Amino acid sequence: MNLNITNVGKFVWKSQSVPGYGFQQVRNKWANWLMIRDVKRRRMSAENFLERTRINAMRRNDVLPVEIRELADKDINKFEMNAIPLRINNRCVITSRPRGIVPEWCMSRIVWRHLADYNKLSGVQRAMWG
Repeated sequence: MNLNITNVGKFVWKSQSVPGYGFQQVRNKWANWLMIRDVKRRRMSAENFLERTRINAMRRNDVLPVEIRELADKDINKFEMNAIPLRINNRCVITSRPRGIVPEWCMSRIVWRHLADYNKLSGVQRAMWG
């Protein structure tokens, strides 16, 4: 499922009514330093993915001699800590809130509901009874 998040981002940067955003000076496109750090981790993890996967496969292979597996252990420790995929946090793309993320839109539940209330998200409809 390929969703175009950039259109939502363009709306948010132009709108004052979105929670967590007001008219202020914007130095970069990230909400705060926590989000910058998370983007850096995602980039490093993607860059080192193939090499880390190859070395981890060597570490876990029981057929290989112990000496080679020990060398693989040393090689895996040479990577930066931020290259580890476990250090990546899911954050809201608008407010950088770390909790309550709606996965399909990568937004916190608060921002998602606000945009859904004003028909800014396609395919989202309020529940109606009766």
